[in-house]
Amino acid sequence: MTSFDTAPQLNVWRALLALAVVFVMLATSGWTALHSHRAASPLQASRSAWEHGSIAGQRLPDPDSAPDRLAHFFTTLDAPQLARLAHRYPLAVGNMNGAPVTLRYEANRLALKHERKVEHKRMHDNRLSSLGKHDAGRRMHRYEALLHKSRKILAFDPNGSGRVAEVFGNLDKADRVSVVVPGVDTDLLTFQRTYRKYSAPAGMAGSLYRAERAADPGTRTAVIAWADYTAPNGLGIDAATAMRAEDGAVRLNALVRALPGTTEVALYCHSYGSVLCGVAARSLPSRVSDIAVAGSPGMRTGKAANLHTSARVWAMRDADDWIQDVPYMEVGGLGHGADPVSKGFGARVLSADGAKGHAGYFEPGTDSLRNFAEIGIGAYRAVQCAHDDDACRTGLSAGASV
Repeated sequence: MTSFDTAPQLNVWRALLALAVVFVMLATSGWTALHSHRAASPLQASRSAWEHGSIAGQRLPDPDSAPDRLAHFFTTLDAPQLARLAHRYPLAVGNMNGAPVTLRYEANRLALKHERKVEHKRMHDNRLSSLGKHDAGRRMHRYEALLHKSRKILAFDPNGSGRVAEVFGNLDKADRVSVVVPGVDTDLLTFQRTYRKYSAPAGMAGSLYRAERAADPGTRTAVIAWADYTAPNGLGIDAATAMRAEDGAVRLNALVRALPGTTEVALYCHSYGSVLCGVAARSLPSRVSDIAVAGSPGMRTGKAANLHTSARVWAMRDADDWIQDVPYMEVGGLGHGADPVSKGFGARVLSADGAKGHAGYFEPGTDSLRNFAEIGIGAYRAVQCAHDDDACRTGLSAGASV
């Protein structure tokens, strides 16, 4: 167990305990939000309409059916029927694991156009405060950006702070697929940034896709910026527990199982995203070949072996990353376990030279991005390890690409 003999660790630990007390008070006092009387979200309304809908005189399948069953259903439809479903139920189809990815792109484009009109109307609604109008304007501009003709939106949910996933490359024809799983404060409005571009999911994934293409133009890759889970907001109780990670792990598992083809999938899990990947690891399909974590507060376990995954587990942390000062432990549900870059954890520890701070791992020109790209194309023996030992490269010669 990590020692408590330093002042920074004591302060963090006390803060975690204080947050736990607050959380218990909120839960037991009935102050937690009630959802039973809320109106259906746009996605829920679209799914409900789908559940009562039909095509060519046949009832539509359960939207929660297994992806392979839904995929088979869509193969029985012709192009006009597919288009009709996308127009009738855009959010349901756009978020349906098992639907053809090109149909999901089109459905989400229709949903984004509708939500853009909603927010444009709200911008000029005099019943809203100036702050409300400003928020509507920010959302409208985000939707406009996502509607650019070059963008391929795989998932979109406007409810609350919002969720979104975007594809770089051709997902249907990819030889290898990479999925970027971001951390705290990830939502629709933070999905992309102009300033500090590579600290946002879209910037991370775009940077990784370009690095993979540069490393091996002959390998067809696709990268998914996956902000399709409700991430913790700030460094409060949600970030100190696995609650958001457990919900997100279910969604990540569903995404991977619904990806087209049988290509290998690598996960790149940043910050709290590594907590999510740690929770998800044991349930992920065997097509997940690699789980790479950066700036991790822990993966909810003491050793990589306890993740019970056949995937290679990689870890990196920049020397300037503040995450190294958090207490690497788990007590009563608080904290996320051992340090993934520690020798005892058992991950393959990679160099992160050049990455500045906690959010700089996908910056072009860094060892961290180069290492991610080599993993993404399967060139495992080309990675730069953090230490001059054999642990990072053990077993890579068998079945690993050169």
